[in-house]
Amino acid sequence: MNGLNKGIRKAEVGLQWDPSPTGQPPVDLDIVATTYVASDLYGTPAYAVYFDSRSPDGTIYLNRDSKDGKGFGWDEVMTLELDRLADRYARVVVGVVIQQRVAHRTFVNVLNPKLRIREGYSVLTEEDFGDVLGATAATVGEFTRDESGSWDFHPGIQGFDDDPTTFTRTMGRARQS
Repeated sequence: MNGLNKGIRKAEVGLQWDPSPTGQPPVDLDIVATTYVASDLYGTPAYAVYFDSRSPDGTIYLNRDSKDGKGFGWDEVMTLELDRLADRYARVVVGVVIQQRVAHRTFVNVLNPKLRIREGYSVLTEEDFGDVLGATAATVGEFTRDESGSWDFHPGIQGFDDDPTTFTRTMGRARQS
């Protein structure tokens, strides 16, 4: 590994949105991260991290969870300690899913959604979901490990029309153009 470029070691994903108007059911968005082993980069995730779960080794975890967007600042925050992930993991995909318990919702129904991924004070990407307004879920980027063990980030939004369970199984498939 080049001593001047250690890659991304620890990233933070922040998600925020405004609460639903008075009298409307709350909107619940969730950050999701899925990990992939080097031998199956685009297949079945090794594991998924989302509300009420964390990675088996504690390297990916949700710091804050909101069911209604009424938090101060970032409503949901997830930490990815990439430098601590076992060598067998070579890809981590990050996404956001809208819970569909109360009513069918897409991003067009969410007031002022915003996402930020950063490493320390360096912002890696920011997203407002404007390109996927008709989707119920979206991937927002992925972290990949190179041959030297260094992690890189690749931003890019792709919408899905899946329920949360299906989304966690399919979000890491090869991107469609």
